[in-house]
Amino acid sequence: MAKAVTEIRSLARSHTRTALNVLVAVMRNTKATPPARVAAANAILDRGWGKPTQSLGNDENALELIHRIERVIVQPDHVDAENPDRESL
Repeated sequence: MAKAVTEIRSLARSHTRTALNVLVAVMRNTKATPPARVAAANAILDRGWGKPTQSLGNDENALELIHRIERVIVQPDHVDAENPDRESL
């Protein structure tokens, strides 16, 4: 199975230049729909620069999320202190 995945990946990568040229052509085509042009531009940027990181909100919300995930994973039987009739997440 791993050999098949490697072969498919290799085949797909062999078409990288053509695929990128198609994306550039769509992005530059003034007759293409705006969503198609934006999608092509985003695909080009993602491949060239990587996808932008997404914020979880402010630091307090991120920390709260981490603590809630930890309670679910580490202490799955923990009861939510704010709502004792309901289990956390």
